[in-house]
Amino acid sequence: MNKRYVVGLGEVLWDVLPEGKKLGGAPANFAYHAGQFLGMNNTIAVSALGEDKLADETIEALREHGLNDLLPRVPYPTGTVQVQLDEQGIPTYDIKENVAWDNIPFDDDIAEIARNCRAVCFGSLAQRNVVSRETIQKFLDATPADCLKIFDINLRQQFYTQEILRESFQRCNILKINDEELVLIGRMFGYPGLDIENKQPRHARSHLWH
Repeated sequence: MNKRYVVGLGEVLWDVLPEGKKLGGAPANFAYHAGQFLGMNNTIAVSALGEDKLADETIEALREHGLNDLLPRVPYPTGTVQVQLDEQGIPTYDIKENVAWDNIPFDDDIAEIARNCRAVCFGSLAQRNVVSRETIQKFLDATPADCLKIFDINLRQQFYTQEILRESFQRCNILKINDEELVLIGRMFGYPGLDIENKQPRHARSHLWH
């Protein structure tokens, strides 16, 4: 491999909305938008898909938008998030568990990408299951010394722990965090002075190429 990739490592999933489904996942979004600046041939989304029709639709959508991917098929359903709206139009999210992106294998192809990685973005959500968590950790440990390792905290539902966050802090050299996350992290690790008045956690979703 001659080139060094910018990698989005973690969840690729479909948000299933009342008006239809949209492809998303923070790491895939990172890879796509990085490609807008660096050229799509230089970026890649790394995750896993199921052996189902939704996986085929995922590949088709990614290819339509020119995003490189490394998405091994695993015997779990392709990831989805069920989005419900209440009478005021406020959404709630049910992030389905034990899906494909919870079970990303650290195979030879992913290891090769890691060894030739110039920057990688990863989050906490994709580390909720031990299989993908170990793959992400192995990937980060296999990157070159000059690789940028961007930890994009995405605190969703109950899918994070102090241990996962601490391990990620230790492995990253760039931290992406917003005001609301800073407050939650401060409370979790015993730094109440980080509290910011009049801030409420937001749960916005981002979709690919949006």
